[in-house]
Amino acid sequence: MRDGRTHRHGPEELCDAGRELYGRALREGHVSGADADAAPCLVDFGLLHPAVTDPGRLEPVAPAVALHRLLRGTADRIAEERRREQRLAETFEPLMRIDGRSTAPVDAPAIGVLGGVDRINEAITTAMADASRELLAIQPYDGRSPATRLARSLARDQALLDRGGRIRTLYQHTQRHSPAVVARYEQLRGDAEARTLDQVTERLVVIDRAVAFIPANKDRTLALEVRHPVLLDYFATVFDRLWHLATPMHPRAVPEPAPDGITPRQRAIATLLVEGHTDAVIADRLGLNIRTARVHIAKLAATLGSDSRAQLGYLIARSGILDREE
Repeated sequence: MRDGRTHRHGPEELCDAGRELYGRALREGHVSGADADAAPCLVDFGLLHPAVTDPGRLEPVAPAVALHRLLRGTADRIAEERRREQRLAETFEPLMRIDGRSTAPVDAPAIGVLGGVDRINEAITTAMADASRELLAIQPYDGRSPATRLARSLARDQALLDRGGRIRTLYQHTQRHSPAVVARYEQLRGDAEARTLDQVTERLVVIDRAVAFIPANKDRTLALEVRHPVLLDYFATVFDRLWHLATPMHPRAVPEPAPDGITPRQRAIATLLVEGHTDAVIADRLGLNIRTARVHIAKLAATLGSDSRAQLGYLIARSGILDREE
């Protein structure tokens, strides 16, 4: 009466074929053994059984009887699991009284994956609530207004400052005059500093050098929560090196010099131009929209007297502007 097919489900998830055949057997009083080949689970679960007078005919067990039997089996399994729990507790109870200082510490996983912006923000907020020393953050420009994100993080950052903590944040130069960023540092009270670079790495948040958060996909809807001490030291070292290369923004903003009419922004663009990058890549690396990048490229070309992209690269190399100190 079997066709070799396996029904991988329990009686609580009766397949469509089994449900239909069992219903027909209840209405008609029986089904043939051949009919049951399509749903062998009915025999396995005891919902159909061979007739006494005709083994080739299958008769249904009343649903109430079948349900009672299945529930009784579940109760028996639960009782057995409870007996097993009791035996485990009795086995480990004396062992738990032994001094366990030599055992491996029970730590959170070294690296975990967080899915969804809300879940990522929740994890950062939880980590910030326990922080008392330091927040290191790299916040690259992502083409969207930072106002909402900054407003959401203002209260948790201020709470860290109120506990005597320190905040250091790196932005791209494009954010030096962002109303949202400027307003943020006007509101924060305590040891909060910000600096800027032409280019920064991807987003990074390091809290008390105990946990870090980095993006795990391009649109930042996934993040890695990192607690491995070696990786945390690495992230902090990279941040410190970028920090010492950056230009102070808050609490003291340094005016950008423009010797020979070449601004620091145009010098950064010139560096990327001689490396052969397209306008789109230059804009992305410097946190600009492509139209603004092209305006800067045009001004640089006009300053150097260039008539073409190829000539511009040559004039940049010959001018020596990339060798000058800012």
